[in-house]
Amino acid sequence: MTFSSMATAEAIVGQPIRAQLEAFLDIHRLELNHCLDGLTEEQARRSLVPSRTTLMGLVTHATFVERVWFDEAVTCRTRAELGLPPTPDESFVLSDDDTIATVRQAHLEACEASRRATSELDLDDLLRGNRRGPLPLRWVYIHVLRELAQHCGHAEILREMLLAEGEVPAFDH
Repeated sequence: MTFSSMATAEAIVGQPIRAQLEAFLDIHRLELNHCLDGLTEEQARRSLVPSRTTLMGLVTHATFVERVWFDEAVTCRTRAELGLPPTPDESFVLSDDDTIATVRQAHLEACEASRRATSELDLDDLLRGNRRGPLPLRWVYIHVLRELAQHCGHAEILREMLLAEGEVPAFDH
């Protein structure tokens, strides 16, 4: 499923569990990608909380999550081999070259690569490249869905903070 053919939550009620999991993953992937809609580069980078969390940083972190769980875990290549930061916290750090457009595009590409990497796997297939040891794809889907949902909530709060300053349009789901 691509973002353009994404189903609504209601449309997948009677579908097999894998279709439901993949649809919910895509819904949350797209929602997080869209947290940057209507922002200036400065707003997307603005630090509104004491942590490294920014709206753009949430999307770079989501890209890291996709690559860790659906590239590192599937292929057993290391983060260093994949050009990824060694820790999740470092994935929030933005480079001077990062822009809304480049960060969004990298996220979309990582999501598409994740779909390709798992397309031939069954939910009970073990992914052997994670530091926790072998994990079934089903568990990984649920874990990533939980993480994306959490970060979508963070993004909504950060956008509300910018909205309170009168600078950003409301987040339209």
